Amino acid sequence: MTSSKTGHITRLLEAHRQGEEAAFDQVVEALYEELLLLAHRQRHGAPRDATLNTTGLVHEAYVKMANGTHLDWNDRSHFLGVAAQAMRQISVDYARSRFRAKRGGGAQHVELHEEHLKIEAQLEKNLAVDTVLEELRESNPRLVKVVECRYFAGMTEEETAAALDISVRTVRRTWSKAKEELKSRLQPSR
Repeated sequence: MTSSKTGHITRLLEAHRQGEEAAFDQVVEALYEELLLLAHRQRHGAPRDATLNTTGLVHEAYVKMANGTHLDWNDRSHFLGVAAQAMRQISVDYARSRFRAKRGGGAQHVELHEEHLKIEAQLEKNLAVDTVLEELRESNPRLVKVVECRYFAGMTEEETAAALDISVRTVRRTWSKAKEELKSRLQPSR
């Protein structure tokens, strides 16, 4: 992204902070392709026929962010980081609703194929990771944000560093610690 476009995004975010509501839509329009990429990474491994597709995830995040109270996005990276967090929350809510349905809500017999079983396993893993993150949110918010960016949004170390306004080295260190923490909390006791 060019620095002039980045500057334009920052100016639009400032205008939005000042109460210019149309500026938010302009930011989303300018970053739409990047938001689609975030959503695509977020949905990695999800079924193609799922009711929440990539475009739907972007639109749900738009609604969540537009209706939210978070008006102080600093710049493009910060905005994308918040969008990634919104997408994670939406994906987790979607997974929870699928599991409720799977356990009998609106029961309908569906034949499961190997691909569906893999998807269900990934959804279960995502829910387990989300549970651990909620437990860690108060004691280690940076670790949680790094996991949101790296695991749920599929961001690179550099993208994560920019989104969180920390160094790449800090991202690496925190990501390493996060993986150890998740592994220890998610592995069944022996």
